[in-house]
Amino acid sequence: MTTSSNTPRSWLLALALLPLAATAQQGSVELGGHTKLRLTGQRWPDDSLFRDLLGSASTDWAGDLRLNLEWRSAGWSFDANWQLIGLHGDTLALSSGLPSNPVVAGARLPDDDRRLFDLTDVISDGADSALLHRLDRLFVGYASDKTVIRFGRQALSWGNGLFYAPMDLVNPFDPATIDTEFKTGDDMLYGQYLFDSGNDVQAAAVFRRNLQSGDLDEDASTLAVKYHGFASEFELDLLVARSYGDTVIGLGGSRDVGGAVWRADLVVTDAASDTFAEFVTNASYSWAWGGRNMTGSVEYYFNGAGQPAGDYDPSSLAGNPVLLARLARGQSFTLGRHYVAANVMIEMTPLWNLSPVLLINAADPSALLQLVTTYSASDNILLTGSINLPLGAPGTEFGGIESGVPGRRLSFGAGVFAQFAWYF
Repeated sequence: MTTSSNTPRSWLLALALLPLAATAQQGSVELGGHTKLRLTGQRWPDDSLFRDLLGSASTDWAGDLRLNLEWRSAGWSFDANWQLIGLHGDTLALSSGLPSNPVVAGARLPDDDRRLFDLTDVISDGADSALLHRLDRLFVGYASDKTVIRFGRQALSWGNGLFYAPMDLVNPFDPATIDTEFKTGDDMLYGQYLFDSGNDVQAAAVFRRNLQSGDLDEDASTLAVKYHGFASEFELDLLVARSYGDTVIGLGGSRDVGGAVWRADLVVTDAASDTFAEFVTNASYSWAWGGRNMTGSVEYYFNGAGQPAGDYDPSSLAGNPVLLARLARGQSFTLGRHYVAANVMIEMTPLWNLSPVLLINAADPSALLQLVTTYSASDNILLTGSINLPLGAPGTEFGGIESGVPGRRLSFGAGVFAQFAWYF
């Protein structure tokens, strides 16, 4: 379990640097990293429960220092990424003031309660600020011409979804996430074998603990195998997995169609109380217009575990334990069943990109509109910003669902995101 202390765990950094000291005269060592400073501002509507707790607006700051160590020698490798994270703002203590609601459930601070190894240490934790450090990558691996094997904390991304990724079984991104540079790592054994044909098979065993007992739990872990191959003009994926006690089977594919790239995944999950399907399909196309390069994408997502009639009040959600469990574990980020997402990336200049993004609950209807911009100020400085605007009537997913408190909704207004990143 994650513990608090007044001083950092020195073994975190010492463990990450151990191979550097042991192999200083052989192999190759790369050191790098980044520091990011992030500002998030949010408005809260008059009938929002969050307004009662935070006022009409809130402001949050976050700082992230990441040091990356990579060592390579004769097929062997060692990777360690150490993070120092500082948080300060109005919403840090928000969870303690909210009534029990699975839609806003989640850890107040990053922790390793579910993971095999506890590599996160909270240095200080106050009412509106916190400081912690952790190892987000820590793995050893070996690679030959046809085989890759790695053990430890690492990231894994599978599937063909651009916004919604049902085949991505380990820490998928929330579709509304702005900065997706680093995916949170998990403790796993990973292997890949490459056939002479170019096809490959990947397997991963992700080890997790029971939150109540702290013991390793087969029903909380994930064991997955994915085969990737080629058939004529198609790329195909076949997935078989056991994840959080559920049996999962997936089929995906992609191909070029008239200059565009078409992708799709179908995933069927047999849970203890229900069997449901997820389906995602998308297309991407690039073109030039007005002297500017553009890339557009559109995606449809069906979530068979979602609420069928748009009933998102607490009593209706309580009747869907499969959805609530997936929300709590970070496997799903949607309440309904039918979603459409679209974006266009516009290269305003070689250094400046502008991208409007629209995430739509098609059954409500309601939506989240994001205007995202990135500017490369130099070779190692990147500025990122976004304006976020929810659209929808009261009671809809993005308009604000009922909170369980009379007259109050879990709603949010316009928000802004700004980030300064320096790479070294």
